[in-house]
Amino acid sequence: MRWSKAFIPTLRDDPADAEAVSHKLLVRAGFVRQLMAGVYSLLPLALRVSTKISAIVREEMNRIGGQEFRLPAIHPAEIWERSGRWQTMGPEMFRFEDRRGSGIALGMTHEEIFAHLASELRSYKQLPQIWYQLQTKFRDEARPKSGVLRVREFTMKDSYSLDVDRAGLDRSFDLHFDAYRRIFKRCGFDAVAVEASSGAMGGSESIEFMLRSDAGEDWIASCAACGYAANLEKASSQIAPLECGQGPDAPEKFPTPGVRTIDDLAAFEGGAAAERQIKTLVYQVDGKPVLVLLRGDHSLVEQKLVDQVEAQEIRAASAEEIRELLGASPGSLGAVGVGERFVIADEALRGCSDMTTGANEDDFHLRGVAIERDIDVKAWLDLREVRDGEGCPGCSAPLSVHKTIEVGHIFKLGTRYSEALGANVLDEGQASRPIVMGSYGIGIERTLAGVVEANHDESGIIWPVNVAPFEVVVSVLKPKDVKNLETGEHIYDALVGAGIDAILDDRDERPGVKFKDADLIGIPYRVTVGPKGIKNGTVELKRRRDGELSELPIERAAETIVEAVLDERR
Repeated sequence: MRWSKAFIPTLRDDPADAEAVSHKLLVRAGFVRQLMAGVYSLLPLALRVSTKISAIVREEMNRIGGQEFRLPAIHPAEIWERSGRWQTMGPEMFRFEDRRGSGIALGMTHEEIFAHLASELRSYKQLPQIWYQLQTKFRDEARPKSGVLRVREFTMKDSYSLDVDRAGLDRSFDLHFDAYRRIFKRCGFDAVAVEASSGAMGGSESIEFMLRSDAGEDWIASCAACGYAANLEKASSQIAPLECGQGPDAPEKFPTPGVRTIDDLAAFEGGAAAERQIKTLVYQVDGKPVLVLLRGDHSLVEQKLVDQVEAQEIRAASAEEIRELLGASPGSLGAVGVGERFVIADEALRGCSDMTTGANEDDFHLRGVAIERDIDVKAWLDLREVRDGEGCPGCSAPLSVHKTIEVGHIFKLGTRYSEALGANVLDEGQASRPIVMGSYGIGIERTLAGVVEANHDESGIIWPVNVAPFEVVVSVLKPKDVKNLETGEHIYDALVGAGIDAILDDRDERPGVKFKDADLIGIPYRVTVGPKGIKNGTVELKRRRDGELSELPIERAAETIVEAVLDERR
């Protein structure tokens, strides 16, 4: 490839709306262009990278016995209705009707479709199976942002394991876990495996693979001492119990005019510090009101509530529903004397006494509340958000809480989809049993952006050799000089002949422009061919990652570069 013929539209300035490093650099370096919110065109450089990432994914999936499919992106509503997800997936699913009035969805994932195909299996002897595809997915993101990190159209490797029992699922899950580790390592970064919520996918267990980055929207808690790591939607921690006083024999009501928040009550004369307050939230769970209690200085992780309460629909109650239920506005709510109302409390409140909470009357609170004496708690759950510095649940060392990008997610689905779609096999005893499934996803463009987030400097991207759009650029400083151009072409041809992915920069541009473009794009090796070097019988080799320079004899330049590139590929 000659640079003079390539479409590589580099820019001098960052896009005005870009915040993530990967967004800035992928636009500036001519990899992507936005068509509309959350929808990007991959230009030739990006396609070269995504093709290499996809090849790594295929190699590792085939290594664990995967078979590649290509399934439709357009799905009939009926198959999603059978699993119940047509009703539960929400506005993220693109839906429309065809000319016959039939409901259609653009596939955002393919559990139903693979389970439908698995219904053709008949015997346990045909299991296990690992099926996968690289396919376009569609999600109507409410807030597409950060370039290709959060988009509405993207490529995903989604795979599905089919086993006869839970032990088989465990083996398939472990195979994928190890494959994902290898994939991300080969792409150029280490991903942290964390415990995660399964969310709308369902199932008994899931693990996310996370890349630490300020561009991320997922927060994880991790322990450097023992290796514990979990998404905040799943994380737990150790905290010191409150030193609770005995308090009065019964709650005492007192006026709190104008007090509407935890902070208001903490500042109110005769009030209580945030950790001495009981925060009362009201949720509608399958149409029934539920009171959720936390310490005043703690925050609810709603996904923890969703994961631990078996329900089809959970939502925060409206102000009108709250007043009808408890007779007061938010800020004056409590669970003392609420009769048979279902009350859930966070574990951090267990054993607390001499606490303060709302009196279910505007402008009044109750002090001296002993939660297990005065409140009928029906369930104790871990609902609070973990904070930086709290104790690790495994070893008590301080936890670190930081932002990450999710680059992969693996799920133990169980039999949810096989039961819904009729995917059953006969076991050894000739009894019919549903296939036990797992689901495993990697976003290709998100991985591409993750590589950039993990590999860049002030000059641009630093691509690892395995996924670089080009491994070597041969920069000819005087392309109009016959000797210069011939020398550059000779080295370029030798590199290509040896299987190296090279580009010849034959543009009639200043050396500084060529060097800046090569650094911005992130090509791992640059060979500079110039009049001074040719006079001395040498060319200059620069390694992008650390800037290391070396002079190479022209006659051995290609051979030396090939050795360097092949060594990095391994």
